Amino acid sequence: MNPISRREAIAGSALALGALTSRAEEKPARALVVVGPSQHPPGTHEVAAGGRLLKHCLDALGLKTDVVSEWPKDGAKAFAEIKTVVFIGDLFPPEVMPNRDAIMADLAAMTKRGCGIVCVHYATGLEAKHVREDGDHPLLHWTGGYFATRCNHHKSVARVFKEATIEPAKGDHPVLRGWKPFTLHDEPYINNYFGKDGPSKGVTVLATSMLPPEKPAKETVAWAAERADGGRGAGVVMPHFYRSWGIEDFRILMLNAILWTAKLDVPKDGARVKLPDLAEFKPAAVEPPKKK
Repeated sequence: MNPISRREAIAGSALALGALTSRAEEKPARALVVVGPSQHPPGTHEVAAGGRLLKHCLDALGLKTDVVSEWPKDGAKAFAEIKTVVFIGDLFPPEVMPNRDAIMADLAAMTKRGCGIVCVHYATGLEAKHVREDGDHPLLHWTGGYFATRCNHHKSVARVFKEATIEPAKGDHPVLRGWKPFTLHDEPYINNYFGKDGPSKGVTVLATSMLPPEKPAKETVAWAAERADGGRGAGVVMPHFYRSWGIEDFRILMLNAILWTAKLDVPKDGARVKLPDLAEFKPAAVEPPKKK
């Protein structure tokens, strides 16, 4: 066998160095958590604390996360490297934030390039004034469904259940990894809206619950969508109570969904992050005040 020439050795070294440099220069994947307005009492929703908690978890998982409560004027450009956007707030935040049309235009551009979208609890919500008469709205296409509150075309239900058992759907979807059924005292919305003809192609049920207890039916409480533009979306209609973030199986479901929409690998055992005390994220209250 002929020995490797000096020229070939130099070329090989250059290629190896180039590969190392390329890997070193790779930027970490980035996520954006958008905290919308909320008027809920202490211990419920706690969207700002929830945003900080999500950042803690996602940063620990290697998904560098920024948290904002205002959308910049050049959002599509400012967020060009964002892999997924997580919304948390009362109603779908862009509909109740200033410059609604500009934000929606930015999101349209971001989703067109494949950016993911995840909505948490009430951020899945739209009212009649936000949707067309037939219920159509970009969120329906971006994430696959929404909580239709005060809508004429569909009536979703918001009700606190003392015990709601959340079951993972059957299948091998990556978001199903590592979490098992859990029971919580919370407000998982039911009778959510997935289009006039039901869920569209590409929408997958992630979690269900037999609700309401007096007339149980299998209700979809978390879902995922693979869009025609190549992007991904998800909706999870919990948690109403801030304390529910302390349930590890719920957190795994939520974090799995965010990683998946960012097109990152979901760990075999699910996205597990150990939390400090929930009070560390500075909610107004961990537990809602007891009613007198």
